[in-house]
Amino acid sequence: MMYKSLTENKQFLIPRNFIKVLILSMILLGISILASFAFGSRIVGWNELMDGLFHPEVNSHGANVVRQRMARTVFSVMCGAALGVSGALMQSVTRNPIADPSILGVNTGAALFVVCGISFFNIGSASQYIWFALVGAIITAIFVFGIGSIGSGGATPLKLVLAGAATSAALSSLVMAIMIPRSNVMDQFRFWQVGSVGAGNWDSVSIFIPFLLIGILVALFTAPALNALALGDEAAKGLGVQTGTLRLIAAFGGVLLCGVTTALAGPIGFIGLLATHVIRLLIGPDLRYVIPMSALSGAIILTISDVCGRLLGSPGELEVGVVTAFIGAPILILITMKAKMRTL
Repeated sequence: MMYKSLTENKQFLIPRNFIKVLILSMILLGISILASFAFGSRIVGWNELMDGLFHPEVNSHGANVVRQRMARTVFSVMCGAALGVSGALMQSVTRNPIADPSILGVNTGAALFVVCGISFFNIGSASQYIWFALVGAIITAIFVFGIGSIGSGGATPLKLVLAGAATSAALSSLVMAIMIPRSNVMDQFRFWQVGSVGAGNWDSVSIFIPFLLIGILVALFTAPALNALALGDEAAKGLGVQTGTLRLIAAFGGVLLCGVTTALAGPIGFIGLLATHVIRLLIGPDLRYVIPMSALSGAIILTISDVCGRLLGSPGELEVGVVTAFIGAPILILITMKAKMRTL
């Protein structure tokens, strides 16, 4: 077995606040979904909202607006859940409390390969974006972890963050170098680069579903062993964990979720960081509960951010990637100021 519990009597111990946090999260998710249906360039009233959701025979303008927003809302929930779980996996694999796909450069690697696909291979569909983004995300993750592992002490949290920041800066320069001479590529890429769920439709949802399920299953399967890894590599090995295999599998799940989300919605940052930190503060570090709750938290944060972007940018909209950056950057600064750079 990959993992043996420390004590059998603690194997099924539920965190003290878990039920309360779960109920609150479900309520907040429901509210954020209804808000996503109702608010935008046209605010929909309660009767129109009910007509759009439960009365398909009604063909009013407001009801049709609600139906058009359904795919975007479902897509937003899925993207937020994927980024939340990806953040939890990244933090656990690296034992770095501020690890996040955007901070470690994975988003930028995916973006570089997408712009290369647009420029040199004329890709234009969501299914094509996915494979290029996944390859870029995987290669970048391997590169950052390899650079961060050089020298004494191995892959420490500080070295990984520095390696991710340096890699992200270098890859961003490559993206600009490829785009600037190609105005057609710049026009196609610039809206995607900001990060938005506005292009989400039922085709995007159907493409996303299998990748989301695989990534979440990987996360849940590795959660008990990742709990042991938090004690340190030596302690984890003593408990029967194959640390190298575990990191490979868990990192694959995190990069898969991040890469697919980046391909379909653009590089949306800070969701994984925010979602996982909120949940750890509320229910503790047990990843068997942190991972599913991070999915809920990520879905809530991204959906609410999307609604805020629509209201702030009305009659147009402010892309959700801009909103999450405004929220996430100050919180990241506060975390790094208050928390010592230590492993989880």
